[in-house]
Amino acid sequence: MNSNDYRQLSSEEINSLELHGCQSDAWTRVLVKNGFDVSRLARVRFFGDNFLGVFNDTINFAGGLELPAGITDACLFNCTVGDNAYILGPNEMIANYHIGDGAVIVHVDRLIYEGPSRFGNGFPIAVLNEAGGREVPMFDRLSAHLAYILALYRHRPDVISKIARLIEIYSCESDKGYGEIGERARISHTHLIRNVKVGPYACIEGAMRLEEGSINSNVLDPVYIGNGVIARNFIISSGSVVMDSVLLDNCFVGQGVELGKQYSAGNSLFFANCTGFHGEACSVFAGPFTVTHHKSTLLIAAYFSFLNAGSGSNQSNHMYKLGPIHQGIVERGSKTTSDSYLLWPSKIGPFTLVMGRHYKNSDTSDLPFSYLIESNDESILSPGVNLRSVGTIRDAQKWPKRDRRKDTDQLDNINYNLLSPFTIQKMWKGREILRNLQKSSGIKSEFYTYENTKIHRNALERGIHLYTMGIGKFLGNSLISRIIISDCTNVDKLRLAMKPNTLEGKGSWIDMAGLITPQELVSKLLDRIGSDEISSLKGIEDEFKKWHQDYYELEWTWARELFQQEFNVLIDTISPDEVVRIVQKWKGAVVWLDEKLYEDARKEFRISAQTGFGTDGGADERNLDFSEVRGEFERNPTVMAIREHMRCKTELGDLIISMVNKEG
Repeated sequence: MNSNDYRQLSSEEINSLELHGCQSDAWTRVLVKNGFDVSRLARVRFFGDNFLGVFNDTINFAGGLELPAGITDACLFNCTVGDNAYILGPNEMIANYHIGDGAVIVHVDRLIYEGPSRFGNGFPIAVLNEAGGREVPMFDRLSAHLAYILALYRHRPDVISKIARLIEIYSCESDKGYGEIGERARISHTHLIRNVKVGPYACIEGAMRLEEGSINSNVLDPVYIGNGVIARNFIISSGSVVMDSVLLDNCFVGQGVELGKQYSAGNSLFFANCTGFHGEACSVFAGPFTVTHHKSTLLIAAYFSFLNAGSGSNQSNHMYKLGPIHQGIVERGSKTTSDSYLLWPSKIGPFTLVMGRHYKNSDTSDLPFSYLIESNDESILSPGVNLRSVGTIRDAQKWPKRDRRKDTDQLDNINYNLLSPFTIQKMWKGREILRNLQKSSGIKSEFYTYENTKIHRNALERGIHLYTMGIGKFLGNSLISRIIISDCTNVDKLRLAMKPNTLEGKGSWIDMAGLITPQELVSKLLDRIGSDEISSLKGIEDEFKKWHQDYYELEWTWARELFQQEFNVLIDTISPDEVVRIVQKWKGAVVWLDEKLYEDARKEFRISAQTGFGTDGGADERNLDFSEVRGEFERNPTVMAIREHMRCKTELGDLIISMVNKEG
């Protein structure tokens, strides 16, 4: 605000304002812009220093109603009101706020800034361990990936302290000495807003109490806060919806998040596209697409990512000895069924289906795509079977379609790939684990014991085969991608296409809450932060974006190394015949897995699935009712996608083989 844009009121304007019921303890401290219209104010009380803009336009309301901009029945203390704002009381006080152009404030009892306040920035969120030790200080631009480092890399205290210091500097700078309501934000029928920064185009309707927080709305992706919401020590990012009497206490809400239907959360982080209805979260790190819909579901003291939590899902984070100090890690893409239970500490591998109640501490992180099922109080593990589940494929297809973020400035870098170095390295290691179990316990053993779980002999043998198919599919995908994008007109150009464009990417890969990247890059970043080579939050953010953009080049460097082990070939001297052999194996793996998905999808259309259809009728009515509601099997979108995938991949494989044979 530039004070030179304002002037003092004339005596005529003061007289007119007083005739309209306005009052001030000192009219000389009420400054206005040229073009100020006194007729747009009525029954306004001024205290302290106030700056008023121009009111010469109308405001649109629901139903097509238009009302003139201005201020009526309000009490302002040390406020700046932008051009064509609309304020309608009665209210107790609007104090120490800068109100943007075109903002609307209707029947808000108290809108007050009582400094100092950082508007939620710098507040520590005690995730994973309720007793402390993994606090993440939140700030406006917190990403899932930076939070991952802050929460889980406590073995690098030098780096954690430096990042925390950068966040502290940012947080101190966020206090300007007043609160802000952004341009064209709308706030109505709200009891209390104290020390809250409200971004442009935000809409707050019927909230009960908002204290110490930031609502980072913008014109591209406004934030909506609805009826009955109570929030304290919070940050809510662009595109998010919080409504229906949600309770938030010490929480960060990322971009495109939906919380509603009386959801309750404390000391939790929710990153891009999470959904929380009815249930409760306590000390939860909810990575992107963590979803919970049910009243009886409690998520507590754990890291989740791409989770779908069933009704009654529950976990225990203490053993009644030293308190709630235990944590759980549930890696990306997992599901918990109704009435499931997990005892922390445990670590659940990616894309695992958890069914039943598990009373032992397990680590299945190197056996991805598994079923973890309770039977007679035992945890039974079936490795790899989720690779042939149509539900897994449906999830992978729906996540990118359900990205609600419209903000072009996205904080979280999300990799949606089902098969990636992160999951394939686990399949590779998992296959070795299963082979070693088979070798050490004997091929004729009925059950094998692994990390407090039992694996049936048939499940172990099937897991080895499924992991081999998954590895072959991924490696074939990588190889074909290199051939397709390259001008491979002879064997030399074919080998040239196989060369990596970067030496980075070898070794272990990790999933940093949606960002899949080499562990090597993370270690280098931490070293650069520790040495002050990177000394800004933006510098760290830029590194995350670069890793995400470079994913496929990094992936090829990694895949290239695995090729030589899996197929016993040297990439630098690979022959056309060897390429054809690998592509044929890839085509076989793809078709075999797609056939398993097709068979799994058919189960949803068998006679037993039609139970309850065609009520009061016979078989014909049942079949017709089922067809009308669920559609025909062959016309199901997922089934059609599987068939189309089989056709396209078969044709692609044949094309690549013909290309390579021609080149050879």
